[in-house]
Amino acid sequence: MFLRLLFVLLVALNIAVAAWLLLGQPYSHIGYPADPGVPELRLLSEMPAPGGTAPLPDAQADVRDGAAADAHNYSCIALGPFDTPQDLRNARQALASRTARMRSRQEQTSQTTGWWVYLPAAANRAQALEQARQLGAHDIQDYFVVGSGDQANTISLGLFRDPANARNRLNQVLAAGFPARLSERNESVPEYWLDLVVADGSRLDWRKYVSARGVGSHSTGCF
Repeated sequence: MFLRLLFVLLVALNIAVAAWLLLGQPYSHIGYPADPGVPELRLLSEMPAPGGTAPLPDAQADVRDGAAADAHNYSCIALGPFDTPQDLRNARQALASRTARMRSRQEQTSQTTGWWVYLPAAANRAQALEQARQLGAHDIQDYFVVGSGDQANTISLGLFRDPANARNRLNQVLAAGFPARLSERNESVPEYWLDLVVADGSRLDWRKYVSARGVGSHSTGCF
């Protein structure tokens, strides 16, 4: 009877020890969730950064380096003005293979077309005609009485391209006692320009390839 009781106690003790080993130490029996030989997954925030910074991916580095090249290895110049679109096209064709890129543009500018000598508008048509007769009496010819528009009853004494000729005509009419005036005539005309992007070390002498007259150059913003 004693031996049977002792046997039961030993069995119970073994069961208690086994239960403590299995249940009394949480997580000690849990293995890794990955199969053997598979690298452990880690968060990016847990990864050390070599040298304190992470290198740019190759694609970003190319963009960065390309931008630096555009900013530091190229210069931009504007050629013009060209008188006609054909002159501009000829220059573009001649320089196409010698530049990194180029663009054409058109601008409007005010240009002097001549100088006008005239008598100010009279109060009415009759007075304008009377002034014209007086001009003839003083041997002043080549005049015209404007009949309509903004300059109606004005007497035109000539439109001159050469300012010296305009001044001579003005002095002639003033000397005869008439209140002649001189004004510069302007109109809006197109100008044609060619912008170039060239490598700093290319030393492009564009004058060798552009035959249009009156063309100059100056620095301009890159594009």
